[in-house]
Amino acid sequence: MVLSALKPATALDAGDSTPWTLTPSFDSFARVLNVNNFGQYFLNSLIVALSVVVLSTLFAFLAAVAVTRYNFKMRTKLLIIILVAQMVPVEALTIPLFFLFRNFGETMPAIGLNHLGSLILVHVGFSIPFAIWMLRGFVAAVPLELEEAAKLDGASSFRFVRSVLFPLVAPGVVACSVFAFISTWNDFLFAKTFIISAQENSTLPMALLTFFKPDQNDWGAIMAGSVIMTIPVLIFFIAVQRKLVSGLAGAVKG
Repeated sequence: MVLSALKPATALDAGDSTPWTLTPSFDSFARVLNVNNFGQYFLNSLIVALSVVVLSTLFAFLAAVAVTRYNFKMRTKLLIIILVAQMVPVEALTIPLFFLFRNFGETMPAIGLNHLGSLILVHVGFSIPFAIWMLRGFVAAVPLELEEAAKLDGASSFRFVRSVLFPLVAPGVVACSVFAFISTWNDFLFAKTFIISAQENSTLPMALLTFFKPDQNDWGAIMAGSVIMTIPVLIFFIAVQRKLVSGLAGAVKG
């Protein structure tokens, strides 16, 4: 992808299949950065992705604590419903969600079609079930003796969750945040479906459509745009890699 982005347009048009180039060019990156509202597309993607990460991990963590540490009616049924929610293909829900957010827009425009709120809400909804099941294992791995000791020291349930439990399951929270960020950042289906006419609310994947043309695609710009889209994901991954490794290993450190 990087090498194709650096190849001159003449080499790509000629079908040059060599995996290197002796005359690298940044013209493809210049064409991408010169797209109208490119900075706004980038900012919109960042707002949606970060909002989803914060909201989904927060709600999923609290839900995981509830279904793991507390006994209440229909707890098992709730877990089954969460599991079933992960089994439904996204494509099967796209049309119903379109009509749902169209109706939302009549009373709450901020989460209706053509608004970033619709993208944030739908990705939070799809990220939470996976995060709950993942965090449930981390929460269950924390010994009950720690909670009993915290209560003996006068800590309330909320204080225990905030000051003791959350730091212990932080690796799992980070792992969930990475998956939520990547799936939201790379989303094209919902962005194309929900953002119909408000171009100012389009996200970065939509900017790549500019270079898909009926007669000939601008593959150099497409590859350059893909490289630019990958950079924030790499930065986010590098920033949390230590926590992510321990989170994927299922480690809970005291």
